[in-house]
Formats: sequence, C-alpha cells, structure tokens
Amino acid sequence: MNEIQLLYVENIISRKKRVLQQELSFFMLVENLSHDKKIDVLWAGEDGEWLTLSATWHSKLEDDKEYWRAQATFNSTADKSLPGNIKFALRYQTQGREYWDNRHGQNYSSQADSGIKVVSTKPVLNIGFENRLKDGQKYVPITVSVNQSVHAETVTIHWTTDNWKHTHKTPCHFKRNYWNEKSRSNARNPNQYGSQIWQGLLKINEAFRLQYTISCECRDQVIWDNNYGKNYSIGHEPLKVLILNLHCYQEDSQDAKFSQIAKAINELDIDIVCLQEVAELWNEGHGDWNTNSAKIINDRLEKSYHIHADWGHLGFNKYREGVAILSRYPMLKHASKYVSTSHDPYNIHTRKVVMAQVHVPYMGLINFFSAHLSWWDDGFPEQFKRLCKWAADNQTADISGTMLCGDFNIAAGSEGYNLVVKSNEYDDQFLAANARGVFEKIFKVNDPDWQHYLADDYRIDYIFMNKASDLSVMSGRELFTEEDYGRVSDHNGYLMTFEPK
Repeated sequence: MNEIQLLYVENIISRKKRVLQQELSFFMLVENLSHDKKIDVLWAGEDGEWLTLSATWHSKLEDDKEYWRAQATFNSTADKSLPGNIKFALRYQTQGREYWDNRHGQNYSSQADSGIKVVSTKPVLNIGFENRLKDGQKYVPITVSVNQSVHAETVTIHWTTDNWKHTHKTPCHFKRNYWNEKSRSNARNPNQYGSQIWQGLLKINEAFRLQYTISCECRDQVIWDNNYGKNYSIGHEPLKVLILNLHCYQEDSQDAKFSQIAKAINELDIDIVCLQEVAELWNEGHGDWNTNSAKIINDRLEKSYHIHADWGHLGFNKYREGVAILSRYPMLKHASKYVSTSHDPYNIHTRKVVMAQVHVPYMGLINFFSAHLSWWDDGFPEQFKRLCKWAADNQTADISGTMLCGDFNIAAGSEGYNLVVKSNEYDDQFLAANARGVFEKIFKVNDPDWQHYLADDYRIDYIFMNKASDLSVMSGRELFTEEDYGRVSDHNGYLMTFEPK
C-alpha cells in the first residue's frame, strides 16, 4: 500500500440553533512505519488560505496498517464565512521523512455540502464507524456508502458478539434523503459524487465486543466490505493491569518517582495496579500510613482508586514492607494472607499476599493477587503452592478470571518457572502477548527444549493467569524504562491488557 491513502472525505453544511455550520471529516489508511508519527490534512477553503488540521489515530487494521481521522467544525459568523468548497492534501511525517497523498500533485477537492466523496476504489465502504463502544451502549448504527454504479439491491450486516459462535444478519435500508436529513441547509446540492447511503442498526445489548462484515447484493454479484479481510471490530476499552516493584523507598528522587508513577497511571488510564515492595515507616512496628508508598501514589491520581495494602516484614531496618492493589473499580472483597511458613516480621522471608475481587464491566468478577515471593532456595516452592491453593479456594463458578501478579523472584526458564509450567494451572501472560510461538511451545505442547527459548529472558515479574479464565491477553509492554516514562525502580513495570475470549 501507499504510506498514506485517503479513503473518503465528508463535507456537510447544517443549521443548528440558527447557526450555519460546516463539518469536514477526512478518513485515511496509514502504513505503520513508526510509533512516533504526525499526520496532517493541509487544506484551503474558498478564501484561499492554507491551514493545517491534525489527524488522530482511529484504530488498528493490522500490525502494519492503521486508520486515522481528522475532523473540524466551523460556524458562520458576521465577519467569518464558512470554508465552502475546499482543496486539500494529506501529509505523513515520521523518522525524518515525509510522505504525501495529494492526488499526484493535483490536490483533492470537495464541494461544500456535497456529502461523502469516496476516493477508495472499493465500491462498498463502511463509513463513519467509531473505534470504541461507549459505556451503556446497546445499539450500534452502521452506515454504508455504495457506489450507485453497482446498482445495489440489498445491503446486509453480518455480525456477532461472541467471536462468530453465533451469527446475526441485519438488513440495511437505503436512505434516499440521507444527505438532506443530515444537512438541512438546502445550500448546495448534496451527494453529487454518486454515493448511495444505506443504514442498519444493531442491537448488541450488554456485549463487550461487536464484529461485523458487510455484503451488497447486486444484479449479478455479491460485493463485500470485510475490512481488507480482517472484519470490522468495535469493543469496550480493554482491562489494563500494571505490575511494579517499588524498591522499598531506595530510589534517588523518590518523591518525584512516585509522581511519575501516578502520571503514567493517569495518562495510560490503567485499571488495576499491583505493587510490591510497598513501604511505610516502621514506627516501632505500628507503621505510618501517611508514608505508605502505595497511598502516596494513590493520592496523586486524578481520582483516587480503591486501595488494599498489607505488610509482611521489616525492610531495610526502617520500613514495614509489603504489597498493595489499587483498583479503579470497587473491591467486592479483599483479604491478606501469609504464604510463607514464617510469620516473624523480623524475617525477610516472611511473605504476605493481598487479594482483591473486582467486578470489571462487561467482563465479570476477577480475582487479583499481588505477591512478592522469595527466591527458590528461600521458600518459593511452598509459597507458590500456598498461593495457588488460596486462589483455587476462591475460584468459584462465577469468576471470569484469576491473576497472580507481581515479583515472583524466579527467572524465566528457571527451576521456579518450571514449577509454574508443570503445575498446568497458570500461563505467563507477557510471554503470551509478545512471543506467541514460544508461549505455545512452553504452555501448550510442553516442548522438551522449551527452556532454551527463554535464555535471554531475565524477567522475574509476571502476571500468571489461570488457564480456566474467560479472558485473553491482548498486549504487553514494559513500562518505566529509559524510553517509557523513565526509571522509577530497580524493576521495570509491565502493563498488560485483557479482553473477554
């Protein structure tokens, strides 16, 4: 494909509250050459003044292709007329290079109030679709542009909310007066580019995700828009889970790093945060909640989360050291439990784990455990087995997922990691997200040489999810590295996203 390619432009004039408005919308397909990119629409109205309109990311088609969209609305005033007819080009800047889609130097054009102009060669095209479902949304409108030259007889949406286990068909209706209804201006001649508009409305109720494709039956053929073979998919926001070892107040510029962690949680819209080496001043064993590092981070969030924290032992001779969970959603229940044989607070291998049960919208009940276990020779095997027993005791039929999160002090491929693999209860979610082939060999087919695949993997922090969970990991990235929000600990953070299967 071209590095950047216009799919369609929409140009509508409407009257709202006696104010004349013009809406411009540009939808484009972009090759994903780099994460760091800038995409603009350079355009001019009838006054001849060239302006720049920034485009924003819309959705991913596949790893190397993305949709981007630019939109703007203009009001007519006593001293400022509407843009009217426009000409424009698309510019893509990345890695010190520029790419253009400008109709081979001639620029594109769109007449005022002309409706939609499809530039793509596809005769049937899904238009105006959103990239996320809204909270509480039960109906999804679908709008299809069909080139009138194909003489469409019927247009049908084929859709599913359970990953094609069950399929529904919804007919679309031809909107003969669609552009007149939308513009209500009678200023120009709408839909002059020959696009017929068909619309359907899908009732999805409480579904997390909608997948669909579009068929158009003509006199002698059926034409499909299946999103370049990928089908269209729209869903609610995935569940975002972060794990991070805080290094027990041992960081330089510690207070600034707490603020940096809060900034990442805010900006990345993280839902669940599982923290280890959470510390507060010892205070003769009584602790000091106001110095608790999880509380400090929570207090700096734009909106405080629900928090559950507990400690297990004296750390660095001056702190109560433990673990915590921060949750955007209320905790329906929470608990703390020793997983170590020792309960002595002066023994560094005394380990407590905290648990929180959360109802995640559209996903159901999920149990989260935040753990910091000992090294293999210092108690990991028995601690992990106790943790698994505790988790199993809470794995009732209404639980959608169970996640063991945190610092397990076992290197990927080590004897401790082998214990997790052989337990056949939990899967390594970061590996599943980033190395599917290796993950399959280790957790699915038990390849006898699996440990060789992890020779360069030095992780000791994991999310292990129960194999019976009704969730799938969608992505996993390292956080708080030199390149991503900066170092805040002697550990990296790991951010993973989950959706229902």
